[in-house]
Amino acid sequence: MMHNSSHVRFFFLSGLNGTMNYRVALFSLTLLCYCFIVLVNVILVVTIIFDKNMHEPMYILLCTFCMNGLYGTTGFYPKILWDLLSPVHVISYSGCLVQAFVMYSFALSDLSILAVMSYDRYVAICRPLEYHSIMSKQRVLLLICFSLLSTFCIIGTNIIITSRLKLCSPYIEKLFCINWVIVKLACFPADTYVNNIAAYISIIIYVLHGLFIVWSYMYVIKTCVNSLENRAKFMQTCVPHLTSLFTLLVAILFDLFHTRFGSNNLPQTLEHFVAMEFLVLPPIINPLIYGFKLTKNFSSYLPL
Repeated sequence: MMHNSSHVRFFFLSGLNGTMNYRVALFSLTLLCYCFIVLVNVILVVTIIFDKNMHEPMYILLCTFCMNGLYGTTGFYPKILWDLLSPVHVISYSGCLVQAFVMYSFALSDLSILAVMSYDRYVAICRPLEYHSIMSKQRVLLLICFSLLSTFCIIGTNIIITSRLKLCSPYIEKLFCINWVIVKLACFPADTYVNNIAAYISIIIYVLHGLFIVWSYMYVIKTCVNSLENRAKFMQTCVPHLTSLFTLLVAILFDLFHTRFGSNNLPQTLEHFVAMEFLVLPPIINPLIYGFKLTKNFSSYLPL
């Protein structure tokens, strides 16, 4: 029987099927993970907000990074925790679209913020005498606002295009909603042509973000090669950025390739790990590597 989007009021998530025997353990582990993510990110955000010495571009970007982590994980963890305690795993049609929007905008906002961070490091190391004039607080806030708003507009456009599709099934074989999974439920593949165009345009935009990051660090590395002081700056501030970037890209690419081209032959546990990786690793690793390393060392390497 066919259902179109006006009749599909709820989606059934089947990602947790077969976990009845250890749901209590999964619930406890997931709750512990979420509490830890909230704790470390909130501590860093509050510390930066209330310490006026940290009202510098790098710390403002770090604060935005952590707030984005809280935003993204809030779109996932409360729902999965509820599902682990519930015998039926459903989500409303509008709730599914909102969750898909949050998942994508969270991940791509992280990439946008990392692009701004790479530019900040390029200016600090390659053009230190101009650092404070180029990376003023007002300009950093403007770059952050542009990065976040452009991401929300791009992902919002993709979700709006998806909302026009006629769907033939309310069943999603995932732990949570993502745009491409909803698109694959369309009754007529020809209807997804616009979705594919929008998706590929979005991918190109964020590949350009990645190329910009590579360009920035090529100049940074070139500048650092012959300078002991700049090498110290690179190790203290750029290595954590690259670690965050690597963690995020690995998580996104795993999920992207598995969602679009993946096989159903993977063990269910591995599928769930791949699906959740970008919601677990970056929000935990980022505040730790920045909180315990940068906050201790960055101030001594800021250009004067």
